[in-house]
Amino acid sequence: MGIKIAVVGKGGTGKTTVAGSLARLFARDGFNVFAIDADPSMNLYKAVGVSNETMNKVTPISEMHDLVEERTGARPGSSGGVFILNPKVSDIPDRFKVAGPDNVQLLVMGTVTQPSGGCMCPSNSLVRALLSHLVLKRDEVIIMDMVAGIEHLGRGTAKAVDAMIIIVEPGARSLDLAGRIKELAEGLGVKKLFIVANKVADDEEAQILIKAGNELGLELLAVIPYDREIVKADLHDKAPLDAAPDSEAMKQIMKIRERLEKEFA
Repeated sequence: MGIKIAVVGKGGTGKTTVAGSLARLFARDGFNVFAIDADPSMNLYKAVGVSNETMNKVTPISEMHDLVEERTGARPGSSGGVFILNPKVSDIPDRFKVAGPDNVQLLVMGTVTQPSGGCMCPSNSLVRALLSHLVLKRDEVIIMDMVAGIEHLGRGTAKAVDAMIIIVEPGARSLDLAGRIKELAEGLGVKKLFIVANKVADDEEAQILIKAGNELGLELLAVIPYDREIVKADLHDKAPLDAAPDSEAMKQIMKIRERLEKEFA
């Protein structure tokens, strides 16, 4: 069974922790899982639990210039010329996936610019086509750690995403971005939008975020407390699920996984 989930939000809200932990939890439950790192920071591997040694050998898809040129007909960095907008990508996930704990398969997209960025257009074309293929053609559970916006999801791809989870933290900027993401996602036809309140220190913060989510018309998936165990896991460079499996934050992420499975099973 394939479930396609995009995790979005402002940088620093904890979306990568949520995305990586969800990927591991779905895999532990017997699902075939692809964890897709489409965030420029490219830190999803840490949340999944792939070692630094392994990742040092990995080249992001967008930086594979020979592959980009082979599939699009143009080399990143070259000026002018035309390139293929819908290149062949069906073989890429299985060729370049990285095996992680619990048999999660990690795929690192890398940093791409907007189409107006010029020299990176061929890479952008390849990444967009690859995301579309993963969402539309693959049967696995696909967990995508996205950039703050959702620029690389085309309309057809967005419509096929089963759920978009917007991670917010206490703060006006995080909530403002959630509102903008909601408008864009609805315009693209995303089926189901959820909100997750993260790094919540007390009941007052929780109530403010819950109220804000209600005003935005977003369905609340969970309230994740601010948890020092998750901070310690990061300090020790370990995946939260390995370092703090019994933490209060991880218990809430487990509930998110259960809710999503019931929702889309």
